[in-house]
Amino acid sequence: MFIQTQDTPNPATLKFLPGREVMAEGLPPMEVDRGEGADHLPLAGVLFSIPNIERVFFGSDFISVTRNNDADWPHLKPAILGAIMDFYVGGGGVITDDGTQAEEEVYEGEILEIVNQIKELIDTRVRPAVAQDGGDILFRRFDVESGAVFLQMKGACAGCPSSSMTLKSGVENLLKHYIPEVNSVEEAF
Repeated sequence: MFIQTQDTPNPATLKFLPGREVMAEGLPPMEVDRGEGADHLPLAGVLFSIPNIERVFFGSDFISVTRNNDADWPHLKPAILGAIMDFYVGGGGVITDDGTQAEEEVYEGEILEIVNQIKELIDTRVRPAVAQDGGDILFRRFDVESGAVFLQMKGACAGCPSSSMTLKSGVENLLKHYIPEVNSVEEAF
């Protein structure tokens, strides 16, 4: 098994490409921080056994690992590569169940059409570009009164120095151009 790595715009996050599906089709990307319950993500538990790993993000075909400032990549990278390889060679599955998902707000009528347009633009135009950098961006809600779209950055994009620029300059301009009801884009936490 050959695992490739890629730098991300976030210097604390490295993207690992195992050359196979990470999250099964139909499952959403998942992220877990050290100390959170990762019982349903056994590979995260294996990675958290390595000191100085703070966050793990599982995309469709990649794993983004975020380190703390007490370590550097030349020391962590071999341990992470070994852990991922051993996990896959041993036949482990990344997820045992989908955990608990936050309940999504329900929209109706004209607002539902706007929300569907927002989600489609994010899924087709934004998410693929963000995944290239080892992260993901998720729709959280649309505030009808203010016209604000709330999005959550995941993986390498969470905490990345350029993530607010991505939201404001890139995503906000895109959504405002195609959907006049959108007035701003805010980061949801």
